[in-house]
Amino acid sequence: MDIVLRATAMFAFLYILIRLLGKRELGQMTPFELVLLIVMGDLIQQGVTHNDFSLTGGLLAISTFAFWALVLSWTTYLFPKAKDLLDGTPRVIVRDGELIEENMRRDRLTRDEVLSEMRLAGIGRLSEVAWAILEPQGKISFIAMDDGPTPQQDRAEPV
Repeated sequence: MDIVLRATAMFAFLYILIRLLGKRELGQMTPFELVLLIVMGDLIQQGVTHNDFSLTGGLLAISTFAFWALVLSWTTYLFPKAKDLLDGTPRVIVRDGELIEENMRRDRLTRDEVLSEMRLAGIGRLSEVAWAILEPQGKISFIAMDDGPTPQQDRAEPV
């Protein structure tokens, strides 16, 4: 039972830590941050199992983490209002070719990071972006400006 309680406490701590890190850090990981996560995994294991290297101890720890992940998943599914709190919300960072500095500052995004992601999406200029949205998972979705006529404008009006 001790392992289950420690695993629950560690799960809660990690969940809060990841939410505090923000979307940007989740979407763009440097090699150092990857190594840091691996080291954190080892430290978590030591804190959870507390020198219990038995198969039962490992299974209890993993099952506890899986249980709480499932609880959070079902909570966001059954209670849509909880989804924003637990998973986060998308945030608009570009509107009509203009950066929204306040939203970028909130997620610690720089102009260069947005421009880099834009180029990776095949968009050359900021003025070509109608919307850029920072998703809760840390990815940036781009919606390009539509310069062509819409299907309704393209049709001839009946006389």
